[in-house]
Amino acid sequence: MTAPDLPAPRPVLWPLRPLDSAAVRTAARDGRTVVTIRHALLSDITPEMLSWWYAHVSGTMRYAGQQWPRYLVWHPLDHIAYDVTSPSTDGTVGPGARLHITEAPGRDLDQLIDIRVGVEQIDSQAAIISSRKWGTSLVRLENEFTAARGGTRYVTRMTIGDSTPLGRVVLNRLAHAKAFHRAKLTAWIKHHIEEIGNLENFLPDLFRYRSDHEP
Repeated sequence: MTAPDLPAPRPVLWPLRPLDSAAVRTAARDGRTVVTIRHALLSDITPEMLSWWYAHVSGTMRYAGQQWPRYLVWHPLDHIAYDVTSPSTDGTVGPGARLHITEAPGRDLDQLIDIRVGVEQIDSQAAIISSRKWGTSLVRLENEFTAARGGTRYVTRMTIGDSTPLGRVVLNRLAHAKAFHRAKLTAWIKHHIEEIGNLENFLPDLFRYRSDHEP
């Protein structure tokens, strides 16, 4: 596979959250790796906004004086491309949709994440995507939201590998060696804390101006 070109960085209008702004826990379970990230409060964000966002990442928005793909604004340094390769049966991005996501944590193409995933859930409680092979999950990413005073509590859980027999025998090793080896996982954790924290800087205004036009 040929590595994609890394697009020029977009202007960084707001500071990105530091790694220590979130509580991170990594555990090994039955050949799987489970990473849990408890982000700092997302101020002025509601679960409704997050549900809308995950269904509308593929649009554009005005940022730094011009129109940009929303995905490139979400992380102005690391994101490369976000494509809806197959929508849900109703034409939206919801359960059953397929996505192709490309990003380079730390702008390091040695840590390139180029992954095709299916959407399992998008609503005001969670956004869940997974990459599966032969009925076994290679990578599953759960994003859970809870309303709180002043904003939303956001917890991410990434599971690498599966407890199925095929996972334990073969695919878990593949997932850890290829999809998210140790260095890539470390880089992704920092990247993910930055991208989730950045939502509070632009999502409230984007939702206010676009949600009625993009239900």
